[in-house]
Amino acid sequence: MSLDDLPDIASLSSIAEVKPAARNRIARAPDRLTRAEELRLQLADEIVRGTLAPGSALDETDIARRFKVSRTPVREALRQLAASGLVEARAHRGAVVAQPSIERLGGMFEAMAELEALCAGLSAERMAPADRHRLEAIHEELRVLSYAGDPDRFNAVNEQFHAFIYAGSQNAHIAEITLATRKRVQPFRRAQFRNLGRFAQSHAEHDRVVVAIMRGDRNGAANAMRAHIERVHGEYELYAHSV
Repeated sequence: MSLDDLPDIASLSSIAEVKPAARNRIARAPDRLTRAEELRLQLADEIVRGTLAPGSALDETDIARRFKVSRTPVREALRQLAASGLVEARAHRGAVVAQPSIERLGGMFEAMAELEALCAGLSAERMAPADRHRLEAIHEELRVLSYAGDPDRFNAVNEQFHAFIYAGSQNAHIAEITLATRKRVQPFRRAQFRNLGRFAQSHAEHDRVVVAIMRGDRNGAANAMRAHIERVHGEYELYAHSV
């Protein structure tokens, strides 16, 4: 799989429909989101922060009116949140805010850690030299953003960083599974950046991954990425306890 096969960061779901211009589109606008994606992130943030408490009803009509959209993107956003365990869809009774169990959340992060470790290890062996330089450039942008106080931009470029590594695995099937899993875990990954100093810490963890990929060290890249995702899980738990 090449970077030309990389899917739009906003969708994180379809590799088959990617056009050859995807690489440049991602480099220019990694934070372009569909309305359903925007709604998903907004509602997820409110749920994770506790603004929407467990058990709260999520009426499609009310949400559509609140955000001035049709019910179609609302329905899609709720469907995606249900996949993350943040929403419980009840037949004929509407959706309510849920709270994923420790076991479910732990399982999702465990899968995420192993899939990202696999992608990083394969990228160390297979990523093209030009794409390694582009990965370094994204890594440098994250370093600057870690001090800029712009969490939305940091989140967008952070997703770009990880997506480049998925693509660098040169295995479309593994990349697709990894992207789909990331989408489920995304609300919790975003929340951990509210912890003090987390941007800089995340960049330091990325640095170990990038150095290993540049050296062609498959085991080193896999271990560094696995440790990074395990740290993300721990940081989310710290944030969850704080709210």
